[in-house]
Amino acid sequence: MSNGKLIGSYIVPVHPHTVLAPEKNEGWGRLREAFDTAAQRIKDSEADLLIIYSTTWPSIIGHQIIADPNPEWVMVDHDFHDLGSIPYSFNIDEKFAHAWNDANEKRGLKSRTVAYHGFPIDVGSVVALKLLNPDNAIPAVIVSSNVYANRSETTVLAKACMDVVKATGRKAVAVTAMSLSNRMFTTPIEPKDDRIHSLKDDEWNRKILEFLGEGRLEDVGQLSRTIHQQIRVNKVVAFKPMWWLSGMNQNRNDLTGEVLAYEALHGAGGAVVHLDPTPSGTGDKEYDEDDVEY
Repeated sequence: MSNGKLIGSYIVPVHPHTVLAPEKNEGWGRLREAFDTAAQRIKDSEADLLIIYSTTWPSIIGHQIIADPNPEWVMVDHDFHDLGSIPYSFNIDEKFAHAWNDANEKRGLKSRTVAYHGFPIDVGSVVALKLLNPDNAIPAVIVSSNVYANRSETTVLAKACMDVVKATGRKAVAVTAMSLSNRMFTTPIEPKDDRIHSLKDDEWNRKILEFLGEGRLEDVGQLSRTIHQQIRVNKVVAFKPMWWLSGMNQNRNDLTGEVLAYEALHGAGGAVVHLDPTPSGTGDKEYDEDDVEY
Protein backbone atom coordinates (compact mmCIF):
# COMPACT_ATOMS: atom_id res chain seq x y z
CA MET A 1 0.00 0.00 0.00
CA SER A 2 1.11 3.56 -0.63
CA ASN A 3 -1.84 5.70 0.41
CA GLY A 4 -1.01 6.35 4.05
CA LYS A 5 -1.74 9.77 5.46
CA LEU A 6 -1.89 11.92 8.56
CA ILE A 7 -5.51 12.14 9.70
CA GLY A 8 -5.04 14.41 12.70
CA SER A 9 -2.60 16.16 15.02
CA TYR A 10 -2.72 16.97 18.72
CA ILE A 11 -0.73 19.11 21.11
CA VAL A 12 -0.86 17.91 24.71
CA PRO A 13 0.83 18.90 28.00
CA VAL A 14 3.54 16.78 29.58
CA HIS A 15 3.21 16.98 33.36
CA PRO A 16 1.62 14.13 35.39
CA HIS A 17 -1.07 16.17 37.15
CA THR A 18 -3.70 15.27 34.54
CA VAL A 19 -3.12 11.55 35.18
CA LEU A 20 -2.56 11.52 38.93
CA ALA A 21 -4.42 14.51 40.38
CA PRO A 22 -7.03 16.01 38.02
CA GLU A 23 -9.44 16.43 40.93
CA LYS A 24 -7.09 18.66 42.95
CA ASN A 25 -7.39 21.72 40.70
CA GLU A 26 -10.24 22.80 38.41
CA GLY A 27 -7.80 23.64 35.62
CA TRP A 28 -6.10 20.26 35.83
CA GLY A 29 -9.56 18.71 35.66
CA ARG A 30 -10.40 20.67 32.52
CA LEU A 31 -7.17 19.50 30.90
CA ARG A 32 -8.09 15.91 31.79
CA GLU A 33 -11.52 16.37 30.22
CA ALA A 34 -9.84 17.73 27.09
CA PHE A 35 -7.55 14.69 26.99
CA ASP A 36 -10.64 12.48 27.22
CA THR A 37 -12.27 14.37 24.36
CA ALA A 38 -9.13 13.99 22.26
CA ALA A 39 -8.95 10.27 23.05
CA GLN A 40 -12.52 9.76 21.87
CA ARG A 41 -11.88 11.70 18.66
CA ILE A 42 -8.80 9.59 17.94
CA LYS A 43 -10.81 6.42 18.54
CA ASP A 44 -13.64 7.62 16.31
CA SER A 45 -11.17 8.50 13.54
CA GLU A 46 -10.15 4.83 13.28
CA ALA A 47 -6.48 5.81 13.43
CA ASP A 48 -4.10 2.86 13.36
CA LEU A 49 -0.91 4.60 14.53
CA LEU A 50 -0.04 7.23 17.15
CA ILE A 51 3.25 9.08 16.59
CA ILE A 52 4.56 10.79 19.73
CA TYR A 53 7.20 13.53 19.56
CA SER A 54 8.05 14.26 23.16
CA THR A 55 9.98 17.28 24.39
CA THR A 56 10.63 15.51 27.69
CA TRP A 57 12.77 12.88 26.01
CA PRO A 58 15.91 14.84 25.08
CA SER A 59 18.60 13.04 23.09
CA ILE A 60 22.18 14.06 22.39
CA ILE A 61 23.39 11.51 19.84
CA GLY A 62 20.94 11.87 17.00
CA HIS A 63 17.29 10.87 17.06
CA GLN A 64 16.10 7.90 19.08
CA ILE A 65 12.97 5.81 18.54
CA ILE A 66 11.41 3.35 20.97
CA ALA A 67 11.36 -0.09 19.31
CA ASP A 68 10.50 -2.30 22.29
CA PRO A 69 7.10 -3.79 21.35
CA ASN A 70 5.92 -3.71 24.97
CA PRO A 71 7.81 -1.32 27.27
CA GLU A 72 6.54 -1.95 30.78
CA TRP A 73 7.64 -0.18 33.94
CA VAL A 74 6.55 2.25 36.65
CA MET A 75 7.22 5.96 36.15
CA VAL A 76 7.73 8.44 38.97
CA ASP A 77 8.09 12.02 37.79
CA HIS A 78 11.42 13.48 38.91
CA ASP A 79 9.82 16.81 39.87
CA PHE A 80 6.38 15.76 41.10
CA HIS A 81 7.09 12.41 42.76
CA ASP A 82 4.75 13.40 45.58
CA LEU A 83 1.82 12.93 43.20
CA GLY A 84 2.48 9.20 42.98
CA SER A 85 3.58 6.69 40.38
CA ILE A 86 2.24 5.76 36.94
CA PRO A 87 2.54 2.08 35.96
CA TYR A 88 2.59 1.67 32.19
CA SER A 89 2.57 -1.05 29.56
CA PHE A 90 2.49 0.26 26.00
CA ASN A 91 1.76 -1.18 22.58
CA ILE A 92 4.65 -0.02 20.38
CA ASP A 93 4.78 -0.63 16.63
CA GLU A 94 8.23 -2.20 16.42
CA LYS A 95 8.20 -2.56 12.62
CA PHE A 96 7.28 1.07 12.09
CA ALA A 97 10.00 2.17 14.53
CA HIS A 98 12.67 0.31 12.58
CA ALA A 99 11.30 1.55 9.25
CA TRP A 100 11.37 5.16 10.51
CA ASN A 101 14.92 4.68 11.72
CA ASP A 102 15.91 3.41 8.26
CA ALA A 103 14.11 6.33 6.60
CA ASN A 104 15.96 8.77 8.87
CA GLU A 105 19.30 7.30 7.85
CA LYS A 106 18.36 7.40 4.16
CA ARG A 107 17.72 11.13 4.56
CA GLY A 108 21.09 11.66 6.22
CA LEU A 109 20.06 11.83 9.88
CA LYS A 110 21.87 10.18 12.76
CA SER A 111 19.27 7.81 14.18
CA ARG A 112 18.94 4.68 16.29
CA THR A 113 16.28 2.53 17.91
CA VAL A 114 16.00 1.78 21.63
CA ALA A 115 14.71 -1.56 22.89
CA TYR A 116 15.81 -2.85 26.25
CA HIS A 117 13.92 -3.81 29.38
CA GLY A 118 13.55 -1.01 31.86
CA PHE A 119 14.36 1.87 29.51
CA PRO A 120 12.62 4.84 31.18
CA ILE A 121 9.84 6.17 28.96
CA ASP A 122 9.64 9.93 29.54
CA VAL A 123 6.80 11.62 31.37
CA GLY A 124 5.39 13.40 28.32
CA SER A 125 5.06 10.16 26.37
CA VAL A 126 3.64 8.31 29.37
CA VAL A 127 1.00 10.99 29.97
CA ALA A 128 0.09 11.17 26.27
CA LEU A 129 -0.31 7.43 25.80
CA LYS A 130 -2.04 6.76 29.13
CA LEU A 131 -4.70 9.36 28.37
CA LEU A 132 -5.00 9.32 24.57
CA ASN A 133 -4.77 5.55 24.17
CA PRO A 134 -5.91 4.17 27.54
CA ASP A 135 -6.68 0.65 26.34
CA ASN A 136 -3.59 0.36 24.10
CA ALA A 137 -5.87 -0.32 21.13
CA ILE A 138 -3.74 1.77 18.76
CA PRO A 139 -0.06 0.94 18.16
CA ALA A 140 2.27 3.82 18.91
CA VAL A 141 5.78 5.01 18.19
CA ILE A 142 7.81 7.48 20.26
CA VAL A 143 10.67 9.67 19.04
CA SER A 144 13.05 11.80 21.06
CA SER A 145 13.64 15.53 20.76
CA ASN A 146 17.28 16.00 19.78
CA VAL A 147 18.80 18.77 21.88
CA TYR A 148 20.89 20.22 19.05
CA ALA A 149 18.56 19.81 16.07
CA ASN A 150 17.41 23.02 14.41
CA ARG A 151 14.61 23.60 11.93
CA SER A 152 16.11 21.90 8.88
CA GLU A 153 16.97 18.68 10.73
CA THR A 154 13.63 18.60 12.54
CA THR A 155 11.81 19.07 9.22
CA VAL A 156 13.74 16.19 7.65
CA LEU A 157 12.82 14.03 10.67
CA ALA A 158 9.14 14.71 9.97
CA LYS A 159 9.53 14.00 6.26
CA ALA A 160 11.24 10.69 6.99
CA CYS A 161 8.34 9.75 9.25
CA MET A 162 5.79 10.63 6.60
CA ASP A 163 7.75 8.59 4.04
CA VAL A 164 6.98 5.52 6.15
CA VAL A 165 3.38 6.52 6.91
CA LYS A 166 2.66 6.85 3.19
CA ALA A 167 4.56 3.71 2.18
CA THR A 168 2.81 1.54 4.76
CA GLY A 169 -0.70 2.86 4.21
CA ARG A 170 -1.21 3.99 7.78
CA LYS A 171 -3.90 6.28 9.17
CA ALA A 172 -1.65 8.18 11.55
CA VAL A 173 -2.17 10.75 14.28
CA ALA A 174 0.76 12.99 15.25
CA VAL A 175 1.09 14.11 18.86
CA THR A 176 3.50 16.66 20.29
CA ALA A 177 3.89 16.32 24.05
CA MET A 178 5.02 19.76 25.19
CA SER A 179 4.45 22.84 27.31
CA LEU A 180 3.77 26.26 25.84
CA SER A 181 5.57 28.57 28.27
CA ASN A 182 7.75 26.34 30.42
CA ARG A 183 8.69 28.58 33.33
CA MET A 184 7.61 26.89 36.54
CA PHE A 185 7.49 27.81 40.20
CA THR A 186 10.67 26.77 41.99
CA THR A 187 8.98 26.19 45.34
CA PRO A 188 6.01 23.98 46.24
CA ILE A 189 2.57 25.53 45.74
CA GLU A 190 -0.88 24.47 46.79
CA PRO A 191 -2.90 23.07 43.86
CA LYS A 192 -5.54 25.79 44.33
CA ASP A 193 -2.87 28.47 43.84
CA ASP A 194 -1.62 27.23 40.47
CA ARG A 195 -1.46 29.87 37.74
CA ILE A 196 0.62 30.77 34.69
CA HIS A 197 4.03 31.91 35.91
CA SER A 198 3.76 35.47 34.55
CA LEU A 199 1.46 37.76 32.60
CA LYS A 200 3.97 37.81 29.75
CA ASP A 201 3.91 34.01 29.55
CA ASP A 202 0.12 34.01 29.55
CA GLU A 203 -0.10 36.63 26.80
CA TRP A 204 2.29 34.69 24.57
CA ASN A 205 0.50 31.42 25.25
CA ARG A 206 -2.83 32.94 24.26
CA LYS A 207 -1.40 34.36 21.04
CA ILE A 208 0.04 30.95 20.14
CA LEU A 209 -3.32 29.34 20.84
CA GLU A 210 -5.12 31.98 18.80
CA PHE A 211 -2.99 31.00 15.80
CA LEU A 212 -3.47 27.28 16.41
CA GLY A 213 -7.22 27.73 16.83
CA GLU A 214 -7.22 29.30 13.37
CA GLY A 215 -5.23 26.39 11.97
CA ARG A 216 -2.15 28.55 11.39
CA LEU A 217 0.38 25.91 12.39
CA GLU A 218 3.18 27.08 10.12
CA ASP A 219 2.88 30.62 11.47
CA VAL A 220 3.63 29.20 14.91
CA GLY A 221 6.55 27.33 13.38
CA GLN A 222 7.85 30.59 11.96
CA LEU A 223 7.57 32.17 15.41
CA SER A 224 9.32 29.31 17.21
CA ARG A 225 12.68 31.06 17.56
CA THR A 226 10.99 34.13 19.05
CA ILE A 227 8.84 31.97 21.33
CA HIS A 228 12.00 30.28 22.56
CA GLN A 229 13.51 33.64 23.46
CA GLN A 230 10.40 35.07 25.09
CA ILE A 231 8.76 32.36 27.20
CA ARG A 232 11.03 29.33 27.32
CA VAL A 233 13.73 28.34 29.77
CA ASN A 234 16.55 27.60 27.34
CA LYS A 235 17.20 23.94 28.08
CA VAL A 236 17.68 23.14 24.37
CA VAL A 237 18.91 25.18 21.40
CA ALA A 238 15.46 25.86 19.97
CA PHE A 239 11.73 25.43 20.56
CA LYS A 240 11.19 22.74 17.97
CA PRO A 241 7.94 20.75 18.48
CA MET A 242 6.02 23.08 16.16
CA TRP A 243 8.68 22.59 13.49
CA TRP A 244 8.16 18.84 13.65
CA LEU A 245 4.37 19.09 13.68
CA SER A 246 4.36 21.60 10.84
CA GLY A 247 6.65 19.31 8.84
CA MET A 248 4.25 16.43 9.43
CA ASN A 249 1.46 18.65 8.05
CA GLN A 250 3.33 19.87 4.94
CA ASN A 251 3.97 23.26 6.57
CA ARG A 252 0.34 24.24 6.19
CA ASN A 253 -1.46 27.28 7.57
CA ASP A 254 -5.00 26.30 6.59
CA LEU A 255 -5.73 23.45 8.99
CA THR A 256 -8.90 23.31 11.07
CA GLY A 257 -7.84 23.99 14.65
CA GLU A 258 -9.59 23.79 18.00
CA VAL A 259 -8.22 24.60 21.44
CA LEU A 260 -9.84 22.11 23.81
CA ALA A 261 -8.27 23.47 27.01
CA TYR A 262 -5.57 25.82 28.30
CA GLU A 263 -4.50 25.84 31.94
CA ALA A 264 -1.51 26.18 34.25
CA LEU A 265 0.56 23.21 35.42
CA HIS A 266 2.78 24.40 38.29
CA GLY A 267 3.22 27.67 36.38
CA ALA A 268 3.83 26.23 32.92
CA GLY A 269 1.33 26.61 30.10
CA GLY A 270 -0.52 23.39 29.32
CA ALA A 271 -2.91 23.06 26.40
CA VAL A 272 -4.77 20.38 24.50
CA VAL A 273 -5.20 21.37 20.86
CA HIS A 274 -6.68 19.43 17.93
CA LEU A 275 -5.54 20.18 14.38
CA ASP A 276 -7.60 18.53 11.66
CA PRO A 277 -6.15 18.37 8.12
CA THR A 278 -9.46 19.55 6.63
CA PRO A 279 -8.75 22.96 5.02
CA SER A 280 -10.26 25.76 7.08
CA GLY A 281 -10.80 28.09 4.16
CA THR A 282 -8.26 30.63 5.38
CA GLY A 283 -5.48 31.70 3.07
CA ASP A 284 -2.34 29.59 3.21
CA LYS A 285 0.68 31.79 3.86
CA GLU A 286 4.00 31.53 2.08
CA TYR A 287 6.50 29.05 3.49
CA ASP A 288 9.71 31.06 3.50
CA GLU A 289 12.26 28.65 4.98
CA ASP A 290 14.51 26.29 3.05
CA ASP A 291 12.47 23.23 2.11
CA VAL A 292 15.19 20.69 2.86
CA GLU A 293 15.00 17.01 1.96
CA TYR A 294 18.26 15.69 3.47
